[in-house]
Amino acid sequence: MIPTRDDEPDYAILDDKTTQDENRYGQPIQFLPDGDKGLSLRINGDAGIGDNPNRTKQHAFHFTTDNCIGCHACESACSEKNDLPPHLSFRSVGYVEGGTYPDYQRLNISMACNHCDDPVCLKGCPTRAYTKHPEYGAVIQDPDICFGCGYCTWVCPYNAPQLDPVNGQVEKCNMCVDRLEVGLKPACVSACVGNALDFGVVENTPKNREQIETRIPGFPDPSITQPNIRFQQLKSSPLEMTRTDSMPLKYHKDDQSGHYKPVIDPKNGQHKSWNLRRLSSRENPLVIFTLSTQAAIGAVLIPFLGYLAGVASLQSVVNSDVYIVLLIAAFALVNLGLLMSTLHLGKPIRFYRGFNNLRHSPVSREGLGIVIFTGFLALHGLCKLPDNSLIQHLLGFELTAQLSFLKTPADVFGIITIVAGMVALYYMYQCYRIKARPFWNHWQAAATFYGNMLVLGALLIGVMYVPVILFNGMNPADLLKTLAIPMLIGIALESIGLWCHARDMRSAEHEGAVSHYIQTTTFGKTYYLRNILMVVNLVSIASMVMVSNVNAWLLTSWAALSLSLVAAALIGRALFYILVVPTTMPGAFFWKNKAFEQHAKDIGLANNPSVGVAPDHH
Repeated sequence: MIPTRDDEPDYAILDDKTTQDENRYGQPIQFLPDGDKGLSLRINGDAGIGDNPNRTKQHAFHFTTDNCIGCHACESACSEKNDLPPHLSFRSVGYVEGGTYPDYQRLNISMACNHCDDPVCLKGCPTRAYTKHPEYGAVIQDPDICFGCGYCTWVCPYNAPQLDPVNGQVEKCNMCVDRLEVGLKPACVSACVGNALDFGVVENTPKNREQIETRIPGFPDPSITQPNIRFQQLKSSPLEMTRTDSMPLKYHKDDQSGHYKPVIDPKNGQHKSWNLRRLSSRENPLVIFTLSTQAAIGAVLIPFLGYLAGVASLQSVVNSDVYIVLLIAAFALVNLGLLMSTLHLGKPIRFYRGFNNLRHSPVSREGLGIVIFTGFLALHGLCKLPDNSLIQHLLGFELTAQLSFLKTPADVFGIITIVAGMVALYYMYQCYRIKARPFWNHWQAAATFYGNMLVLGALLIGVMYVPVILFNGMNPADLLKTLAIPMLIGIALESIGLWCHARDMRSAEHEGAVSHYIQTTTFGKTYYLRNILMVVNLVSIASMVMVSNVNAWLLTSWAALSLSLVAAALIGRALFYILVVPTTMPGAFFWKNKAFEQHAKDIGLANNPSVGVAPDHH
C-alpha cells in the first residue's frame, strides 16, 4: 500500500456514504455480495485489501466542464505518477469552441479511460491483456501481456489505450487503484486546479454538483461502451462547436434530442488532390496482409470448387502438375501476409499470444482461421503430390497406384481448407466492424474483402497457369473465360459495396461522413482514379472474354488488365486504412493534433522528445 499523509485535504479523499443499486444502463453497481471485499490487487506486491466499504462497487470520474480552465494539471499529475514519456498521456485535455464575439465559448474536455460497463478494448484484445475487476469496476491493462497490435486503440472511442511505439506495447489509465485502496481519489482528480474533476461511486452526484449527465459536445455516443463517466455543464453552448485541431469535424446540436452530433467541418475546402505519398502509412503491413491472404484464399477456392462442380477448365487446373505450384504460391502468399502482420506488432516475438481471446476477439478468430487454412492447405497439397508427374519424375518411379487412397483425404482436406479460408475472411471483416470507426463499420468491407478474394485469386490462377498452356501450344481461351466469371463477380460486388458505402457516408451523421469528405477532397483524384480503374477493369474483362482467338494483342491486354487490377486493389486498400476517422476526442492546437505532429516531423521539431510527438517506429 502507498503511504498517506495525516493532512490529506478533503478534496483528495473518497467520500461515498450512500450509493444506488443500479446505474442508468441497468447494470448493478455492486459486483459482489455484501461482506465480500473481493481479492487483493497485489499492488506493489502487497497482498493487503483496502478497507474502502465501496471497494466492490463501480466507480467513475465526474467532469464539470464549466470549471475546467485547461491548465493540464491533471495530465501532468497522471504522467508524473505513472512515469510516462513525453509522447504518452493517459489523460488528455482537448477543447472545442463555438459562438461569435462577444459571446464566444471554449469548452475544455479532460478525458482518460472511462472503465466502461461494456469495455470493447477487453473484448477486442487478442492477448487478454485487459481485465475488468469487481474491485472498483476498474478496467486494467497489463503491458507485459500485450504484444502491441494496437487493436484496442482502434475500438476504444475515447483515445484511452495508448500505443507506445518505443516499447511496442499499449498502456492506459488504471484508475489509480493504489490510491483508491487507501481511500484517496486518483492523482488527476487531486491535482485539478479548477475543481473540474471528481471521482466516486457511479451515479452519485458529487458534492456541490447538480448534474450527472452522460454527454457533452465532442463526447462520443455513450451507447457504444456504456462509459462510467458523468458530466455537468450548466452553461449553454452554441448550436455548433468546432475543434481546434486539424480534424475536419465539428459538432452540431440536434433539435430533437438536444445532443451534439458530429458533422463535416470543411476546413480544407473542396479542392481535390492526389496525395499519393500519404497513401503510405504504418498500416502498410496490414495492406499486404489482407490482400495477400484474400488472394491466397481465392486461388484455392476457385479451382477446387470448380473441380467439385465439374467445370472442365478448372478441373484441368486441379488435375495438372501446375496445381501443386499454385498451392505453393498460395501457401507462400498467406505466410507472407502472416509475416507482415506479425512484424506489424510492437513485440513480434510474442505473436503466439494472439490466440488467447478466442471467446471474444475477432482478431484471435481471424488468426486461428488463417492458421487452420494454412495447415490444411499444406495437407491438401501433400495428398495431391503422388498424382504430380514432376514429382514422379524426380523420384524416378510412379506413386499413383500405391497412394491412390489419398484421393479422398485430398478432397476432404481441400473442403476444410476452403471452409477455414472463408471463416478466416469473415472474421477479418468482423475485425473492422468497429462502432468507434463508423467509416469501417459498414457491410462494404465484406463486399470488398470477398470481391478482392475472387478477383486476385482468379488473377493468380491465370498468372500461374496461362503461360504453361501457351508453352504447351494450347489455347487458354476457355480458362480465361472461366476465370473472367469470378473476376466480374468480384469487381461487381466490390463496386456495389463502394457505391452504397459512399451513398450512406454522404448522408451520415457521424465521423464516417468526415472520412468521405477527406476521401473526395484530400485524396479526391486518387479516389476517382481507383473508381475509374474499376470501371475500366469491369468493361475490359467483359469485352475480352467475348474474343475466342487468343493472340499477342489479347495477351498483352490481359497483362495490362492484371496490372490495373492490382493497382486498383492496392489503392483501395491503402485508402481504406488512411481515411478512417475514429470517434476521437478533440485535441488541442499542439497536443493530440495530427497536423502539428506531421509539421513537427517535417521540420525536425519532433526530434526533441519534450515536444511529445511519438516516433514512427518501434
